[in-house]
Amino acid sequence: MKFSISKYFGPSTLVTAAFIGPGTITICTLAGVTGGYTLLWAVVFSVFTTIILQEMTARLGLVTQNGFGEAIRDQLQQPVLRGLAVILIFGAIIIGNAAYEGGNISGAVLGFNEFFGTITYEFGDYTIPLAPLIIGGIAFLILFIGEVKLIEWFLIGLVMILSIVFITTAVVLEPDVQQILRGMFIPFTGDTDWVLLVGLIGTTVVPYNLFLHASLVKEKYSSVRSLSDLRKENATAIIIGGVISICIIITSATTLFGNSEIQSAADMAQQLEPLLGSWSGYFLGIGLFAAGISSAITAPLAAAYAARGILGWESDSLRSFKFRLVWISILVLGVLSSLFGGSPIEIIQFAQVTNGILLPLVAVFLLYLMNQTKLLGVYTNGIFQNTAGFLVLLVACALGIRSLNAVFQFL
Repeated sequence: MKFSISKYFGPSTLVTAAFIGPGTITICTLAGVTGGYTLLWAVVFSVFTTIILQEMTARLGLVTQNGFGEAIRDQLQQPVLRGLAVILIFGAIIIGNAAYEGGNISGAVLGFNEFFGTITYEFGDYTIPLAPLIIGGIAFLILFIGEVKLIEWFLIGLVMILSIVFITTAVVLEPDVQQILRGMFIPFTGDTDWVLLVGLIGTTVVPYNLFLHASLVKEKYSSVRSLSDLRKENATAIIIGGVISICIIITSATTLFGNSEIQSAADMAQQLEPLLGSWSGYFLGIGLFAAGISSAITAPLAAAYAARGILGWESDSLRSFKFRLVWISILVLGVLSSLFGGSPIEIIQFAQVTNGILLPLVAVFLLYLMNQTKLLGVYTNGIFQNTAGFLVLLVACALGIRSLNAVFQFL
């Protein structure tokens, strides 16, 4: 049987590249710094969750040749229920993507500042940092021109090189394998920072990726006969992403455990010094900048595609007024969040937590659609898929509630 590597790379690869962004690097570094290897199980759970949910939304896109948003709109015929669903999902996507965009731009700011320092402009009594405006302007130009693919793949290539460096560093450090396995397969919540835990899940299981994936699969797959290939590609890409996340935690836990002063790219870069030495700060700076820009392009586009599907817009054009209005809004909110939201590390962490809390809402609608025989015929969820999906939903809800309680102390 002839082996084809192309079977293992496709739409799911872009999904993985989207979640291996500045948020993943930052949150995984903080997880290793504060908890050592104890939160590795959360990455394992997140990878399992992502494989399950992304397979569902990819299968939905393959069978229907439509996006997630279109499916929600078409299946909910009762006007009140449809209106409520549109408001909830559209609100979740806007809130989640705006928060995520703030994290993307702030991640790129960390990389930018590593090279150029903090550049500011004095406006009366106000000091305005220019990096978020510069990065937002770059993302705006790329999106406005509409030539996204080539630039995005170049930036993704830089992120993949950074990922290889983390994996290599994790091997060079020769960490305690027994402790790693214990952290991966024995859930520990004794002294857990619940907000960080939900952020760790939110940086991997990204709600907007569910909308993006369903819309992307039809570019490569046109027949349900490709379902097996799609599943292999999906699992391969997401497992690779999970290995990268695990390696980031391992490197930070091995080199920085107990260090509470993580405020910049230079602080995070210390974990790469065993491999790169004095070049580690520059290398991580490039990686964060590339990851931030590529994600700052992807998130607004995903929001616009979701809005198009849910609101029933006919035009697919990146240059249509309504489409541009959505992605411009997300981009502007992201820039404002980066300008006025606090330190980049705090903004990135908030973005991942927001996505982790919004995940159950999106998952409910996905599970509902995946059990509609009129929509999917024989390709509806089976017993295993529903059981796994509901388990994921229950755990995500519990973690979200626990995280909110840690912040607001309402229980």
